[in-house]
Amino acid sequence: MKANLLCCFLLCSLLSFSQTERDIIKKIDSINDRALYHYNNNDLAKSFNLFNQAIKLSDSINDSYGTALANFTIGKIYKFMHEDKKAKASFNTVIEASKKEGDNFLLASSYLKLGQMYMHKIPPTDAIQYFEKAIYYGNKYNVRDQYNADKRDEVLFDIRLNLSKLYIKTNNLPKALVHLSRAESCLAYIEDQGFSKARWYFIQGEYFIAKELYNSANLSLLTAADLLEHHNSIDFENKNELLSNIYKKVSTTYAWLENDKQAYEALLMHNTYRDKYINEEKIRQGIIAESRFSIENYKNVAQLANNERIEQLVKSNKIKNVNVIITITVFLLFISLLTMYRSYVSKRKLSHILEARNKQLEVAKNQAEKSSELKSNFISNVTHELRTPLYGVVGLTSLLLKNNDLSAKDTKFLKSLKYSGDYLLNLVNDILQIGKIESQKIELKNVTVNIRMLIENLVNSFDYRLEETNNQIQISIDKNIPDFIKCDNVRLSQVLINLIGNSIKFTENGKIDVRVKLLNTSADKVSLGFEIEDNGPGIPKEKQRLIFENFSQLDKNSNTNYQGTGLGLPITKNIIELFGSTLEVDSETDMGTTFSFELTFEIDKDAKVEKTKAKKAKGKAISLTKKYKILVAEDNKINQIVTQNLLQRENYECVVAKNGLEALEAHQDTGFDLILMDINMPVMNGNESTKAIREFDDETPIIALTAADIEQVKEDYKGIGFDGIITKPFDNYEFFQTISEHIQKRKPSGDQPEFKLEKVS
Repeated sequence: MKANLLCCFLLCSLLSFSQTERDIIKKIDSINDRALYHYNNNDLAKSFNLFNQAIKLSDSINDSYGTALANFTIGKIYKFMHEDKKAKASFNTVIEASKKEGDNFLLASSYLKLGQMYMHKIPPTDAIQYFEKAIYYGNKYNVRDQYNADKRDEVLFDIRLNLSKLYIKTNNLPKALVHLSRAESCLAYIEDQGFSKARWYFIQGEYFIAKELYNSANLSLLTAADLLEHHNSIDFENKNELLSNIYKKVSTTYAWLENDKQAYEALLMHNTYRDKYINEEKIRQGIIAESRFSIENYKNVAQLANNERIEQLVKSNKIKNVNVIITITVFLLFISLLTMYRSYVSKRKLSHILEARNKQLEVAKNQAEKSSELKSNFISNVTHELRTPLYGVVGLTSLLLKNNDLSAKDTKFLKSLKYSGDYLLNLVNDILQIGKIESQKIELKNVTVNIRMLIENLVNSFDYRLEETNNQIQISIDKNIPDFIKCDNVRLSQVLINLIGNSIKFTENGKIDVRVKLLNTSADKVSLGFEIEDNGPGIPKEKQRLIFENFSQLDKNSNTNYQGTGLGLPITKNIIELFGSTLEVDSETDMGTTFSFELTFEIDKDAKVEKTKAKKAKGKAISLTKKYKILVAEDNKINQIVTQNLLQRENYECVVAKNGLEALEAHQDTGFDLILMDINMPVMNGNESTKAIREFDDETPIIALTAADIEQVKEDYKGIGFDGIITKPFDNYEFFQTISEHIQKRKPSGDQPEFKLEKVS
C-alpha cells in the first residue's frame, strides 16, 4: 500500500514538473516571437531585451535550442551594429548549443554569418573555412527553421553566392564559376525568385568583368537592375546599395566598351541610388546609435535591479549594515547616471561626425563634377585646335596630289607629307586618350598589310629629318617573310614611327638599322622580330626603366637638345603590350641603343586575289548631270580653300560664308541644296545660325562640319537642327557619300541626282 502511494506521488510530481517545463517552453517561444517582431521593425533595444529574457529562461531548464535561437538573432544585432567581437561570441554560442540539438539550419546559418564577417577582413581567405563548414551542414537532409520550413536551398544559395564573390575577389575565377553555377541550381527551389535572381545576376556580372567579357557582364548587370527596379514585390534592406553597386559596374563595362554616353548615364543612376543609400545609411547609423544607448541603458537598469535585489537581501539579513548598503547603492546610481550621460555625449558626437562627413562628401562630389567638366572642356578645345590645322595639311596635300603636272620626286614628297599628316592625326587622338591606352580600352583592328610597303613608306616619311640630322637609315627585311599579313596597321605604324623617330632624334651623323626577322612560321601564322638599332649616345642602365614612364625624358646637357612630350616610348610600350608582347631595350653609354619586340600575325593568303579585284573597281566619282549649290560656312581661310576645291572637283557649285551670320543672310537671299556648317565661328556660331535658319526652312539639309569631339556634338545635334555630322579631317569618299545621301533625301523622286559615288582606291 505504501509502495503504491509512493509511486503515485512520484508520478504526480513528474507530470507536474513536465507541465511546468512545457509552460516555460511556450513562454520562451512567445518571447522569441515578440523579440523577432521588434527586430524586424528595427526596435533593436526591445528585441535585445526580450532575447536576453528568453536566454535566461532557456538556461533555467537547459533548453539548448531556445538558447541557440535567441543568441543567433543577438549575433545579428551585434553584426548590424558593427560590434564584430560580440557578434562572433554570440554565433559561437549558437554553434555550441546547436550541435547538442543537431539543428543543421542554425549551424549552417551561423557559419555563414561568420564567413561573411571574415570576408571583409585581411586576409579574406580566412572566411573560406567557415563557408565550407556552412556547406557541410547545409547539405544535411534536415535543414529547417523554427517554423519547420525547409530552408536547405536558401541557405546553400547564400553560401554558394558568398563563396563565388569571395573567389572573384581573390581572383580564383574557376572556383568562383563552380559556386556560381551551383548557386543557380538552387534558384528553382527558392520562393523569393526576384531578389535572389537579382543577387545572382550581379555576382555573374562581376565574374564576367573579371574575365574581361564586358558585353556579357553588361547583360547580367542590367538584368539584375531590371529585376530590382521593375518588380514591386522585391523590397529588402539594402536594395539601393545593391542598385548603386550594379550601376557602378555597368558604367565601368560601358567605359571599357568605349560607349561613353551610356557609361555616363549609368554613372548618373549609380549616383542617384548611392544618394538614396547614403540617406538610408544615415537612418541606419541613427538606429545603431540609439540602440547602443538603449541596450547600454538596459544593461545598467538590469544591473541596478540586481543591486537592489542584493540590497534587499542584505537588509533582511544584516540590518546593521543598512548605511553601507545605501552608500553603495547611491554610488552605483551615480555610476549609472554617469554612464548614461557618457552614452548621450557619445551619441551627440557620433551625430556631429556623421553630419561633418556628409558635408565632406557633398564638397567632394561638387569638386569631382567641376573637375570632370573642366577636363571635358579642355579635351574639346585641344581636339579642335589640333584637328583644324591638320585638316588644312591633309586637305591641301590631297588636292596637290591630284595635280598631274607634278614630278615623281614632288609626288613622293607629297605622299610622305600626306602619310605623315594622317598618322599625326592618329597620334593626336592617342595622346588625347593616353588614359585609354594605359587601361587597354583601345581595341586592335585586323586588316591586310603589305609589311614591306608599310616599312618603306614609314622610312620615306623621315627623309627630311634624316637630312637635317645627317643620318642614314637602312632597311633589312627577311626575304622569306610573307608579303601580306593581318594586323592593326595604324598601331604597328605608330610603334615603328615612335621608335625610328626616337633613334633619329638622339643620333647625329650616324646610322639607324631597321630590321625585320622571320622567327617562326606555320600554315596560318608568322612570328616576326623587329629591331631598331642606332649608334647614338646610348642610355645609361639606371635610366632605362625611367624612359617608359609618362612625360619622362633623359637629362639634357650642353651638347644635345632633346625635345618632345616624353609620351612616345610609354605609348609605344603600351601598344606593344596590347599586341601581347613586350618592348625590350639593350643599350650602353656611347655604344648605341637597340629596341626590339616580337609579334605574331595571321598570314593573308588571299590578299593578292583581293588586290586584283580592287584594281577593277578603280575609278572616280561619276560626274553630276546637274550642279547642286552648296553653302560652306567656315571661318578658317585654309579650310575654305580645301573644302571649296574638293566640292568643285566633284561638279558642285560652292559659295563660302565666313561666319554664321553671313551664312544666314546668304541662305535668305539665295536658296541652297545643302549647307556645310562649321560650329565654332565668330560673330554667330554654327549652332545659332542653324537654329535661325530652321525658323524659316525645315527642308534644306544642314551638316555640321567640325573639328570638335564628335561625342560632344552628337548628344544634341538633332535638337539644334543639324541633319548629320562630318568630323574634320574627313575621308573624301565618306564626305561625298554623306552629301549625296542628304541631297537625295531632300529631292522628290523624279528630281534625284543621276549619279552614283564609287570609292577611289
